[in-house]
Amino acid sequence: MTETLHIVGGGLAGSEAAWQAAEAGVDVVIHEMRPLVGTFAHKTGDLAEMVCSNSFRSDDSDNNAVGLLHWEMRQAGGLIMEMGDAHRLPAGGALAVDREGFSAAVTARLRAHPRVRVEPGEITELPRDGHWIIATGPLTSSALGQAIAAETGAEALAFFDAIAPIVHAETIDMSTVWAQSRYDKGETEAEQKAYLNCPMTKAQYEDFIDALLAADKTEFHEGETAGYFDGCLPIEVMAERGRETLRFGPMKPIGLTNAHRPDEKPYAVVQLRRDNQLGTLYNIVGFQTKMKYGAQTEVFKRIPGLEEASFARLGGIHRNTFLNSPTLLDAQMRLKTRPNIRFAGQITGVEGYVESASMGLLAARLAVAEIRGQSLPPVPPTTAIGALVSHITGGAEAKTFQPMNVNFGLFPPLPEAKSGRRGRKERYPAYTARAKADWRAWLDATALAEA
Repeated sequence: MTETLHIVGGGLAGSEAAWQAAEAGVDVVIHEMRPLVGTFAHKTGDLAEMVCSNSFRSDDSDNNAVGLLHWEMRQAGGLIMEMGDAHRLPAGGALAVDREGFSAAVTARLRAHPRVRVEPGEITELPRDGHWIIATGPLTSSALGQAIAAETGAEALAFFDAIAPIVHAETIDMSTVWAQSRYDKGETEAEQKAYLNCPMTKAQYEDFIDALLAADKTEFHEGETAGYFDGCLPIEVMAERGRETLRFGPMKPIGLTNAHRPDEKPYAVVQLRRDNQLGTLYNIVGFQTKMKYGAQTEVFKRIPGLEEASFARLGGIHRNTFLNSPTLLDAQMRLKTRPNIRFAGQITGVEGYVESASMGLLAARLAVAEIRGQSLPPVPPTTAIGALVSHITGGAEAKTFQPMNVNFGLFPPLPEAKSGRRGRKERYPAYTARAKADWRAWLDATALAEA
């Protein structure tokens, strides 16, 4: 086989796509603009760099849609999940990873693969010939974004995304803070104590909310009309929706007992999750923010236990772009006006690390089949990957299309005899059992082996 698959973007989606195609026997070129051209959020030139959270979220494949997505990617030999597992950190029932170790390992595996070549440099135009996957993510360069807009005849949709701050562990006051996962979740002691918890009294919480609402914030430029993705709202936006909103969101105190004062129930709790294997860095869970840097330092040091905190990275906000995929992409993830180009990852309107990587996995398998002159059967919409691709390629309402995490609301309903009026504790295992059977069958029917 002499035809090459070109992949634009070396993020999680592009890296997974490259791995899948190369393992199937196709030569791959990854075109990555970093480090020659940087972005607001990226700090290195490594592939698969994690720029926001370090969590792949729930790893429960029997009761959770994202955990099911993990399972499907593992079954398909996914590189992202393999390296995530290899660099996992204790995080209760979630899969959190050492972001630097993870990215370095993905980079090393791909650079060592005999069928993968990484070419630095920015792609600024849509290619007319060859087989291409564009997986440039929500931080697509301005030049390429303009080329996409010119081709599609419509401006890309956009929303604002935010990242949370990271704290140096040695500056956290452990005489106030204690280690515990919510409800002691986890099979090992390390998992049961994967999070650090900062307790707040009612007075401390009210003071924190006052400071948060009054803080200087980054505002939109005149003419900016993009909104926020609800799954990654800045904490000050949540606080503006009601003073108690945070206490029922990222600062909820349920399932936790203060080890220093077990008889006192905290009014609110700020959680920190380990960010690297060494345990020297912790990120503040759910604390995405658009506060200006000086304000962040002042406000976050009001959190009990973080009075003397030193920050390895402060939070920030950036504008993300994504396609109106239901209008622009066909069922094979190809751009309707340029069918030699597929799109994958967050730019298609999926939200989340594993959702993005899974679209890279599928786009690569579709591209490999096309290169071979074959046609793969559609992925069953009863699976997590099938539900996502069905959503972005026609299942969603184009007029209101917004970024979406995987969730059981995207899956076809269970047969009435199986679903009835049962609660989610019964429905979710039924969804996942059906998905696993259908995904195994699809993989068996579409096995990609080196030709």
